[in-house]
Amino acid sequence: MLTAIDLACIRGDRRLFAGLGFTLEPGGRLHVTGENGSGKTSLLRILCGLSPAEAGVVRWQDVAIAGLGDEYHKVVLYLGHHNALKEELTALENLLATSALAGVAVGDAEGRELLRRVGLVGREDLPVRFLSQGQKRRVALSRLLWSPAPLWVLDEPYVALDSAAVAWLAEIIGAHIAGGGMVVLTSHQEVAIAGGVVQTLRLAA
Repeated sequence: MLTAIDLACIRGDRRLFAGLGFTLEPGGRLHVTGENGSGKTSLLRILCGLSPAEAGVVRWQDVAIAGLGDEYHKVVLYLGHHNALKEELTALENLLATSALAGVAVGDAEGRELLRRVGLVGREDLPVRFLSQGQKRRVALSRLLWSPAPLWVLDEPYVALDSAAVAWLAEIIGAHIAGGGMVVLTSHQEVAIAGGVVQTLRLAA
């Protein structure tokens, strides 16, 4: 269970939000909406423990994440605006390196199968710099297929994806929720995701 209590965030001299709170339980999805600059990405980074809140606390299983350290990072998967890929490495090398850093053993054959599932057959051994933006996003999204993290925090996950890839991703998110996982996401697109308890949190500009 993920709980946010009285969160506040200030960037520069501007207060983005204050008194923000919610509880997300297994099988739940929180859709964070708002105009550009309203603090959506800042909120997601706070929930992941990547940025401090001005006030308030984030709890995982009733324990403040500030005291959990690396244990919390093992249960949360964050996919930000940027794909966090090494341009000089191939799609497969990026997948293997990212999984190894997360402490998840993914072999060469399994990595190729995961890239096949995200629609990158024949591009596994191409340096990422030669891939389109949509293909790079697919490499980044392949993390969802190997990560055991129960909490996914996704910042605009549908960016640069075609309609087929959007439908595939919605299915993957739905399956994660159906299996008891939790998802926090931002998106300017209205995408139907089956199942789960859905909450919407709108941030004012």
